[in-house]
Amino acid sequence: MNITVLGAGRWGAFLAWYLHRLGHQIMVWGRADSPNYLELMETRRNEYLTLPPAVTFTTELDQAVEFGNIVVISIPSQSLRELAKQINQYPVSEKTFVLCMKGLEEGSGKRLTQVFNEEVTQTCAVAIWVGPGHVQDYLNSIPNCMVIGSDHINTTKMLVQEFGSDLIRFYYGQDLIGNEVGAAAKNVIGIAAGMLDGFNYSSLKGALMARGAREISRLVRAMGGNELTVYGLSHLGDYSATLYSPYSHNRAFGEAFVQGKSFTKLAEGVSTCKALILLAERYEIELPICESVHKIIIEKKDAREVLLNLYLRPVKFEF
Repeated sequence: MNITVLGAGRWGAFLAWYLHRLGHQIMVWGRADSPNYLELMETRRNEYLTLPPAVTFTTELDQAVEFGNIVVISIPSQSLRELAKQINQYPVSEKTFVLCMKGLEEGSGKRLTQVFNEEVTQTCAVAIWVGPGHVQDYLNSIPNCMVIGSDHINTTKMLVQEFGSDLIRFYYGQDLIGNEVGAAAKNVIGIAAGMLDGFNYSSLKGALMARGAREISRLVRAMGGNELTVYGLSHLGDYSATLYSPYSHNRAFGEAFVQGKSFTKLAEGVSTCKALILLAERYEIELPICESVHKIIIEKKDAREVLLNLYLRPVKFEF
């Protein structure tokens, strides 16, 4: 099958490598001024992997969209709306788009499938690919489990059949709201975990995991999703890869932030944190961990004081 990968960052390059490994024909699209794309196109390498000669490249979006029966998108989540507007200029009816990012739109709090469907008005299928797993581990043949979900079970089943392997076992996602919000929010919890690491409070990360899942489950329920989804692969199942892994950008960002160090790689949790605060207000839900991260990063409050106050909240029943 012809598959297009839009995006040439760490995850996009891995998706091209992985899907080619399964026997698909792959074309990678990137912007002509993207350093990640230029390095990958010119050398077929990045700091993680080498792409085989059969993988083709283009900077022409129309060519990329035309090529793929399935179009996989792996770009920063805040860039999705603009890209979707461009995609809608080309005939994409009957194609399947797979969103492989974890985030919420910063200014609106909208889920990424909502953003995509608002801009791509043609009849096409949209799915998400979320869950735990780092490029470095997969390239070392360490397997993991992930989730593919959509509003149409036949789309989900087709993608699981085409994408599943001995390296990634997929589960059928049954709750787009829960999976999208959960996958995005775990990055905010990951930033909080990094902050705890930065202060040598790592022993608190167990409590952070338990309470983080609990507060996001309340939000998902208020939004009309299934609160149990948060305890699945898209959120709680991704915690070890986000709250503990040295490969996690969000955890590393949180640690660097409280230590006053610079961090140049993308941490999607920063934008997601802003979106979650909007949703908390909209649905009148308390999100104490997310609110604490927002106070520290956006409002510039004292990080140690905010985190300690988080753990000194009034005593209450756990459930």
